[in-house]
Amino acid sequence: MSDVTSFKQIMQRGLWRENPGLVQLLGLCPLLAVSNTLINGLGLGIATIAVICATNVIVSAGRHWLHTDFRLPTFVLIIATFVTVVELLIKAFFFDLHLALGIFLPLIVTNCVILGRAEAFASRQPVSAALADGIAHGLGFAAVLVVLGGARELLGYGGLLTDLDILIGTAGKELATVIPQQQDGLLLAILPPGAFIGLAILIALRHMLVNRTQSVGRIDASETDL
Repeated sequence: MSDVTSFKQIMQRGLWRENPGLVQLLGLCPLLAVSNTLINGLGLGIATIAVICATNVIVSAGRHWLHTDFRLPTFVLIIATFVTVVELLIKAFFFDLHLALGIFLPLIVTNCVILGRAEAFASRQPVSAALADGIAHGLGFAAVLVVLGGARELLGYGGLLTDLDILIGTAGKELATVIPQQQDGLLLAILPPGAFIGLAILIALRHMLVNRTQSVGRIDASETDL
């Protein structure tokens, strides 16, 4: 099996077949709580990608020296270290984003996606594969955050990129006018029930696409046999 094929399979698993938010249903607490706007979802997604990639690399690099009895506590310590670093960086350079994410930024430590990938994959694979796995699952989790956050913001506030300035500064206020915020919106979308409903719709859409793809595959296979 070539490295290209392996990388492609790892990315497919993390982004689609084993997506943390839509298939494994891990990390739902921050996913549902923070996804009230696209920018909040993107901010937490980027932070999660950074932590999971760094954790996977360190765990993979030191996998031969990790004692079995202390493996999980060591993983938690590594994750907590990188979460602290990421939180301090965001607080220093993106203070408004730090305020918007609140307690859910340090709670990345408890995200089962990160610990699960460190235990199930990174501790058993070389650094390159572990990094690819971190990127794939991090992007998969961030994609759900962004899509769900964008949909809820659009329905609830009638606009997109409302808080873009907390990421890129004053220029974000001008770009936010591309889809200007309206006064009237669907209040349910930005309330907690809207997060559950939105995630349920995304999961249903994924199942529909998977079932349709499998049906097409079975039809093609039957035609080939004939």
